[in-house]
Amino acid sequence: MIKKVPNPIDQHVGSRVRIRRVLVGMSQEKLGEALGLTFQQVQKYEKGTNRIGASRLQQIASILGVTISFFFEGLPPETGAVHTAEHADESDTSHVIEFLSTTEGLQLNKAFARIKDPKVRRRVVDLVSTLSQEHAA
Repeated sequence: MIKKVPNPIDQHVGSRVRIRRVLVGMSQEKLGEALGLTFQQVQKYEKGTNRIGASRLQQIASILGVTISFFFEGLPPETGAVHTAEHADESDTSHVIEFLSTTEGLQLNKAFARIKDPKVRRRVVDLVSTLSQEHAA
C-alpha cells in the first residue's frame, strides 16, 4: 500500500492552526470539543494529513480569534511559480515558521519574549549561536 503524502499547503495551514492553538493555551482536546471533533482529528488537521474544509477553517479561525488569512501567512510559493522579490521574504522565513510550529520553538519563543533586559536577551542569542556552532562541527 502506498502512503499518501500530505499536500504542502495543508501542512502549512495545519502548522499555523497548531501555532495559534498553542499560543492561546488551548489543548487539542479543547479545540476538538469546540469543533465537535476528537483530538485525533485535530492532530490530523495540524499535521496536514486531513485537509481542513472552508467552513471548518472558518470555525477554527473564530475559536482561535484570528482571520482565515492568518493560516495562509508565510505560505511558500508553489513549486514552479515565478519567484518575485515579494515572495523572497516568505521563502526565507519558511524555516522560522517550521520551527515555531514545534513545541520547543513555541516554548522558547514565549520564554524569550518574557525577558525584558535587552542585554540578557543578547546573551541568550549569543549562547544559542555558540551552542549551534558546536553541534554543527
